[in-house]
Amino acid sequence: MTSRVLMESPENLHGPAVGVAQDATPTTVDVDTAVFLLGAGVTTLTHPLLYVKLLIQVGHEPLPPTVGTTMFGRRVLYLPGFLSYAQHIVKMDGKRGLLRGLSPRIVSSAISTVVRSKVKQQIDVLFKNGDQQNSLRKVVKETSHEMIIQCLSRVATHPFHVMSVRCMAQFVGREVKYGGMLSCMVKIFKEEGVAGFYVGLIPHVLGEVLFLWCCNLLAHFINTYAVDESFSQASAVRSYTKFVMGIATGCRTSSSVARL
Repeated sequence: MTSRVLMESPENLHGPAVGVAQDATPTTVDVDTAVFLLGAGVTTLTHPLLYVKLLIQVGHEPLPPTVGTTMFGRRVLYLPGFLSYAQHIVKMDGKRGLLRGLSPRIVSSAISTVVRSKVKQQIDVLFKNGDQQNSLRKVVKETSHEMIIQCLSRVATHPFHVMSVRCMAQFVGREVKYGGMLSCMVKIFKEEGVAGFYVGLIPHVLGEVLFLWCCNLLAHFINTYAVDESFSQASAVRSYTKFVMGIATGCRTSSSVARL
């Protein structure tokens, strides 16, 4: 009896479960969830900056310029910066006003994460990488795959981009036409049909594709002709070049805003 009690003690009963938990590896769903949560957090934190940027792009200047001097003592007029603009939005709409149009952007981020993951998996299955060297053919192949992923992701998320931009642009005329995301979808569909969700899609996609090819080809030519093979840190420099170009492409993708 004593031996059976010892064998069925809590430590022995919970031991295998702990071992299983320690050996468990993150699945694709876990990774996608983590990416989505991270993307949603970054989107929320950077949304006020994008909101102010959009209002400046459409030419809305509610605050008068201030007089200042340059480093050479010349008197010039300065337009209000981000903090002054953000304070004006808070004064007009409260702190929640800085989050106008955020919901469609979060949904767009979630859809983009899923679409990119699924499309990349299919591309990896259909097109296996055979060339490992840093050749132009490999760069063209990889960029083509990235272009497919980018285009499909943009087509899937552009309707939410349209809704977000229209919600934010209402600040200019103090309109209340577009409220929540659901009402925004209904109004656009009633007034413009399905085509209304894809206003500005073509120039948006063309701009992203052009920038993607320019960044990847530029990184390839820098790594091929500007980085000397005799340099001891050549491989590290090449990896950093691709990393910087990737950040540039991501910034261009996330900051491109059409005037809708």
